[in-house]
Amino acid sequence: MWPNRRLLDLFGIEHPIVQAPMAGAQGAALAAAVSEAGGLGSLPCALLSPEQIRAEVQVIRQRTDKPFNLNFFCHAPAAVDPAREAAWIETLAPYRRELGVDRATVPGGRAPFDEEACALVEAFKPRVVSFHFGLPPEALLRRAKSAGAAAVASATTVAEARWLEERGVDAVIAQGAEAGGHRGVFLSDDVASQPGTMALVPQIVDAVRVPVVAAGGIGDARGIVAALALGAAGVQIGTAYLLTPEATISPIYRASLKAAREDQTVLTNVFTGRPARAIVNRATREIGPMNAAAPAFPNAVNAMLPLRAKAEAAGSDDFTSLWSGQAPRFAREMPAGELTLDLVRAALKRLGSAG
Repeated sequence: MWPNRRLLDLFGIEHPIVQAPMAGAQGAALAAAVSEAGGLGSLPCALLSPEQIRAEVQVIRQRTDKPFNLNFFCHAPAAVDPAREAAWIETLAPYRRELGVDRATVPGGRAPFDEEACALVEAFKPRVVSFHFGLPPEALLRRAKSAGAAAVASATTVAEARWLEERGVDAVIAQGAEAGGHRGVFLSDDVASQPGTMALVPQIVDAVRVPVVAAGGIGDARGIVAALALGAAGVQIGTAYLLTPEATISPIYRASLKAAREDQTVLTNVFTGRPARAIVNRATREIGPMNAAAPAFPNAVNAMLPLRAKAEAAGSDDFTSLWSGQAPRFAREMPAGELTLDLVRAALKRLGSAG
């Protein structure tokens, strides 16, 4: 069936498809649908309170008894920088005046993986726990793994992949530059030099012993087969799921994604303070795509949110973070479980033809 079973055996899944955790764009419904179809569904926990995580995990377990993944951010809390925050408020001032927005606060609120989050992992015992922006402190990682979870983390370079393996991860997600949403960078801030998926995956495969999951620009059977040919044990797919009914993105976001082309995404820091790939809109054109005034992640978030709310109320995506990879055309309007199985069937057919 599948030529490489390393990921299947590690995660206890039937098919080497990991649904990318997409904070703010999905919840338990999407994760459960992909897991039930034999892939690995993922619940992004970075924007959820402990109570919300508990509720979402309950929903997943009501809908499937198959393995799932809990995903967390591991960023270092940003230091307060009054001068930079003042500059950011001033940068956005013309847009606040235009839209009639009074609020100009800057502090953000995305907590990294901590003691409370680790206690949830110990209580729920998911088959997989994944991390973005590096890893949590050694003691917390050890506790998560002791609870029975396979530990996974994103790498955007070979150096990051080696760093992760040295610290005990069970698999590495090789995140190419094509991937949508936040870059998983943690050893360097230089996103301009990061390689694409096709170049990154085989080099990470050669550099580490643990299974490698290819991510970035993969949304159909051709991408799955290509990733496996490069030595990956599986793929991570995100953007292709954004038009499924289980995704929680707004109608405005859905319309923008349906209209987007492969040359209409950029890496931008204007929404959160950290580089992430999004569909071009007014904010990325006029304020970014990269703006040095943006406070460090996540402190840039809250100053943009009132602008987003006011614009969306008027039917505009001008200030919405439209996260998308470079293959938005692969997003499909069909149930997530059906999409997963369709990808599986098409990929296995191609693998059979290749044999």
